[in-house]
Amino acid sequence: MTAWIKHNTVQHLPEGEPIVSITVSTDDIVEIIARHAREVIPRLETHAFKPTDSLKSLGANSIDRADIIMMTLETLALNIPLIHMAKAENIADLARIIHEKA
Repeated sequence: MTAWIKHNTVQHLPEGEPIVSITVSTDDIVEIIARHAREVIPRLETHAFKPTDSLKSLGANSIDRADIIMMTLETLALNIPLIHMAKAENIADLARIIHEKA
């Protein structure tokens, strides 16, 4: 089953269906990261995320951060090695790296 993004939700296509290519902005990716951060760390449910927020400073441990990144990559149907995310200082950096590697 193939997944693709439409209005920040994952749509699953039956096997053999063509994949529709769309452009996702870094702002869209920031929103996706924030959504997954809220799922992984429920106390952030009401947090007003800013691109300059650091997942670590928001209380995400290394496993939480890896989960958030993997969930984001899955939502975007991307396969990017986590090592590329290592230098990200904040959510904006993560979004930029993901956007550049997509």
